[in-house]
This record gives sequence, C-alpha cells and structure tokens, in this order.
Amino acid sequence: MTIPAPDHKRYFIEKLGLSERLMERCLGEALSAGGDYADLYFESVTSTSLGIDESLVKSASQGISVGCGIRVVSGERTGYAYTDDLSSDRLLRAARTAALIASGPAKELMSGFRHAETPKSLYPVAGATNDAEIAEKLKLIQRADAAARAYDTRITQVRAGFNDELRRILVAASDGTFASDTQPLARLNVFVIAKDALSTARGTSGGGGRVTLDFFEGDKSPEHFAREAARTAILQLGAIDAPAGEMPVVLGPGWPGVLLHEAVGHGLEADFNRKGTSAFAGMIGQQVASSKVTVVDNGLMPNRRGSINMDDEGNPTQETVLIENGILKGYLSDKLSSRLMGTPNTGSGRRESYHHIPMPRMTNTYMLNGDDMPEDIIKSVKRGLYAVNFGGGQVDITNGKFVFSASEAYLIEDGKVTRPVKGATLIGNGPEALKYVSMVGNDLALDEGIGTCGKAGQSVPVGVGMPTVKLDRMTVGGTGQ
Repeated sequence: MTIPAPDHKRYFIEKLGLSERLMERCLGEALSAGGDYADLYFESVTSTSLGIDESLVKSASQGISVGCGIRVVSGERTGYAYTDDLSSDRLLRAARTAALIASGPAKELMSGFRHAETPKSLYPVAGATNDAEIAEKLKLIQRADAAARAYDTRITQVRAGFNDELRRILVAASDGTFASDTQPLARLNVFVIAKDALSTARGTSGGGGRVTLDFFEGDKSPEHFAREAARTAILQLGAIDAPAGEMPVVLGPGWPGVLLHEAVGHGLEADFNRKGTSAFAGMIGQQVASSKVTVVDNGLMPNRRGSINMDDEGNPTQETVLIENGILKGYLSDKLSSRLMGTPNTGSGRRESYHHIPMPRMTNTYMLNGDDMPEDIIKSVKRGLYAVNFGGGQVDITNGKFVFSASEAYLIEDGKVTRPVKGATLIGNGPEALKYVSMVGNDLALDEGIGTCGKAGQSVPVGVGMPTVKLDRMTVGGTGQ
C-alpha cells in the first residue's frame, strides 16, 4: 500500500526562506551565457552516527548539512558550482560561476515551474529513525555487542555501529521541473573478530533501509545481525583453504547479487555506454547472457535502501528491465545521457550530495527468479564451490573483468554442500560469466540493506539481490587442492 505523499517543498520555502522567484532568478543567471539546460539542487541532511567498541561508546555525532548545487549543461560539457549559504547573493554568484561553461545567447528561457507533486511515497517520513532519541539508537548497538559476545567464547572483539539520516531535497530546473522529496535512511552494522589457538577470522553483518526504528525488532533485531556476524567468523576458524581452478560455482540468494551489480550493473549505466567505454556499448538487442537471465533495476520497492520516490534530477524512479532472457534491453539513464543518446530517461540520475553532479546510478538491481529448485541446483554439481556471501570486489568497466572475495563459501562434493572454505576469490568477465548461467532458482532474495555503491568518487545507497544461480564455469582463486 502506498502512503499519501506529503508536501516536501514547504520545508525549503518556510524553514529555509527560499522562493520560486529566487529560483527563477538563479536559473536565469545560470543560463545567461548560453547553455542548453540548468538546474538547482537544494539539500538539507540531518544525521546521526554512533559507534561502540570493546563495549564502550567510542563515537557519537549528530550533524546538519544544508546547501545548493547549481548545474549548467552546454552540449556535453557541464558547469557546476555549489554553496552552503542559501542567501540570494551567494546563490546568484554560484549560478554565474556555473554559467562560465557556456558561451553565447541563452538557448532556453524560463517559463515557470510545473507543480507536480511526488506521485508516490515508498517510505515513512513521520516516525523515521531520525526522530528517535539518541539513547534508543545506542541501545540497539549495545544489544548487538552483548549478543555477539554471548555467541561463543572465541569471539574476542566486537564493533557495532548505527547510522541514520533524513535527507530533504528540492530540484528546480529550466525545463520546468519542480520536485521535492524527504528520504529517511538507517543502517546497523556489526563486526567481530574470532580467535582460537590456530587462526583469526572476521565476520560482518548488518541491515536497514528507509525504515522506522521498529524495523530493528523481530526478525531484523540487533541480536540477529550480531549472531550472523559471529556465526560467519566462527565458521571461518574451521574452514579449509579454497581450491583453485576452473569449476562450477553456485551463488547463493541475496547479497551475492553484489557480483551482478559490479560485474554487469555498472556496465549498463548510460554514461559509460555514451562514451563507448563499457563492455556493453552498442549491444542493445544482442544476446549478452544465458537465456535464463533477466536483470532489472527497480527503484520502486517500499522501504528498500536503494529505493527513492524521485531521482536527484526530479524524475520519478521506475523499474527498468536491463537484460531480458539474455537479451540486452537498455541502459540506466539520466537527463544528460538521455538527451545525448536519444534514449528514454529511466529516472537514474543520482548524486552523493549537493557537492556533486548527478550521473546514471543503480537503485535496487537484481536477477529475477527462475524455475529451478535450489536443492536441485546443488545436486547437479559433482565438485564445485557454493558462495553464500561476499566481501570486497573490483571490476574494470571497460572489459567487464572482475575479482571478488567470498566471505562465506563451501565445497560442493557429489551434489552436497560439505566443508567451509576460506580465501576463495571468483575471477571472471561479467558479460562472459552470465553466458554460463545454466540454472536459476526460484528463491529470489535481496540483501539485508547495507549496500553502498561507489562511482567517480561518489557513494550512494543501493540494493542488490538474486536467487540461487549456477554458473557452469568460473575461475576460482585459492591456495587449497
């Protein structure tokens, strides 16, 4: 059920003293030297960050950030300036600075704003975690600390953190866009170290989303995340070295979708394809994966970390099919790439803050369900690797090559999951790897709500997911036999 959308613009007009007239003047200044398009991005963020280590509160901070970024686009060039002073003088000065990218007469004249309210509300604003007392948030990480330590005597160190923010944005643009949103976000993380006589291991877990504090009760409690972090660390203490070589690999449901995000998702962002630097450039309509593979990017999932009512250019978000039955269907696009490429705008223009220009970014990216039973997928493997969780990874957008480290993985022997392994890395090429997908499970899951995506120095919250998937061939790096 969707929640009636509140009037987010009132905050900027009533609390920050802005007016439509001032915005129109700023856009006029931004386009005074020419330019095809200009926009204003106002942002106000209130945030909390808490950290506990050795059962002591080691960090606690609250902050407020307010500012405006002004962009002018002229052809393929972008001029950008920002200010944390929202007075008319400073805003007009920033607009004139951004205008320096262009030259010549104005190509577009302001003709007023379109007052279209946000058509949906995917997450709560009233009652978001930001409204809760800091003592309530502190109790969450104290509970996580206690639960992790109680899990096993071999847990020797625990760190837990809680971060939340309430982000208010307003976008006013020369094309008439006038849109706003209020976006809550919260995340709880737990990190543990386990030791025995022979080795040391680490475990992490966490979750969250665009949620109220009630989210962290029940199934997604601090105790749940703490036990999960402790479990994975203890598991690694008894793990054997991962084998090396080419073998079948089964990816578990949920967070392993980060491999899809990195190896394929970034390559399907329109700016890389517009510049011809993506391995997927010019391949729309071509077979880029197994016919069993369908990948979507969906910003419309209620309460998910990667979901947003609108992107940072004021466009409604949507569900975009990227790959359908193995065929490349399209790219994730923002206003600039859409105009230059002549392709639909998918509402994918995102930015880290008012300090940054928007660019095409993912929201919640995942592979759709297939028809196979997860247990049948495991049974089909004579000898291979079952990768349940991942740590870090790297990908080269230009050729699709990736390297990922598995933080939880097991051997599959004679169709059964057997011994846990450590030190496993998956090495491959995104477009090539998807061609070896031979079975797709019916158990689609999304991650717990911890994903942060980096691109060109900017970080934004995202979601990933997939069902259980079998790849017939993949190179596994390890030191075992």
